[in-house]
Amino acid sequence: MVTKIQSLLKQPEGKTLEFKRDLSSRRNILRTLVAFANSAGGKLIIGVEDRTQKPVGVSDPLDQEERLCSMIADSIEPRLVPNIELVSLKDKTLLLVEVFLSNSRPHRIRTEGEAGVYVRLGSTNRQADPDLINEIKRSVDGIVFDELPNSQLSSNDIDLDAINSIFERKRRFSNQQLQTLKLLVEDQGRLVPTNGSLLLFGKDREQHFPDAWVQCGRFKGKTKADMLDHIEIHDHLPWAVEKMMAFLQKHAMRRSDFSELKRKDIWNIPITILREAIINAVVHADYSQKGAPVRLAFYDDRIEIDNPGLLLPGLTVDDLKQGVSKIRNRVIARVFRELELIEQWGSGLPRIFSEAKKLGLPIPEIQEIGMQVRFTVFHGASDIEDKVTSELGNKLGNRLGNKLGKTKEKILTQMKTNPKISATQLAKIIEISMTAVEKNIKQLREDGMIKRVGGTRGHWEVIDE
Repeated sequence: MVTKIQSLLKQPEGKTLEFKRDLSSRRNILRTLVAFANSAGGKLIIGVEDRTQKPVGVSDPLDQEERLCSMIADSIEPRLVPNIELVSLKDKTLLLVEVFLSNSRPHRIRTEGEAGVYVRLGSTNRQADPDLINEIKRSVDGIVFDELPNSQLSSNDIDLDAINSIFERKRRFSNQQLQTLKLLVEDQGRLVPTNGSLLLFGKDREQHFPDAWVQCGRFKGKTKADMLDHIEIHDHLPWAVEKMMAFLQKHAMRRSDFSELKRKDIWNIPITILREAIINAVVHADYSQKGAPVRLAFYDDRIEIDNPGLLLPGLTVDDLKQGVSKIRNRVIARVFRELELIEQWGSGLPRIFSEAKKLGLPIPEIQEIGMQVRFTVFHGASDIEDKVTSELGNKLGNRLGNKLGKTKEKILTQMKTNPKISATQLAKIIEISMTAVEKNIKQLREDGMIKRVGGTRGHWEVIDE
């Protein structure tokens, strides 16, 4: 136990750790214990100087332990029973209070009522709003927000044409198939759409979920002081992923300069990493929260992707880095997996960290900021897939002794970035007709620039040598 305490004293305060000198800050102690129980558990060590983390001990340890137990019993509801131990460290005695993620959450401070529900955000305690309290309750009951039915609506509120287009089906989905995907569920004898169905394919999606859209911005420098470009994406979520990638590629190409011997202003964007991060943000955003869409901010040194909602109860940033995951939106995740945008549950983040290490880039950062999770990808000096987006058209065009048209360049760039992209998706992203897409693909195949590997569920291969 002494070794464990010594190890904790070397760590900074965070989501699951806090230090207090004594019991004088009664309200702060109660808020911390409530926040631990509602979030991911944690340890409170009493008898430690907050700023220096130097152990000072507590006077009359047995009396202080009894006082703490009474404080918890009298002030927190539902009843919270943490593990409390007296630990001797040299000539000092510390109180170690360990709180586990509670199955009786949300806990609150009795005298504050509903306003007394707190969650842990970094090393601080944050008051939970009604939406967050509802999510905490759902997590205890195993209820997922995007699987909940919308009883006032019907299957007519779902864009079946969009579903068939995204899945590239010749025939329309049957009601049974839509139920298998949990896009429709039975409610009081009739089929109604789920929240996930509306978020993915709702005809009036933003009427029901006004923040279910994406905001992208390209900023000059390292702050938001000078915006170069921005777009709002209001497409169905699977198409939104491709539009976000297209926005990044657009600016990677525009900022590239190969006219001098020394290349300058090159945005070395790790496409594979960013694609995983974007999909992760769209799939795991908390669409029950109000006030903020998914946001992508492209700076000179990094790209930040913000999705609304804190980490699910029981999860920490360290858990995510180790590959531990929980699915917030089962319907959305299921559809993305069927579309092969997700390969395997929980594999995305470990793959991102592995790819960053392989490319020699700084490890991406994950932070809980406000009521959102921010994923930061740094782009540096490695020559990676951004070079493809800026040089691919010229490289292939030179093979034929001429320049490629802009439409063909865009098609090649999209195929290189996402080999499984469909003709329908290309038409949507590049904003041309299906006839034009098919005509350009036919010419590219005849010129030996691309080939199709596999059948309907196969992929495109760009032949750049």
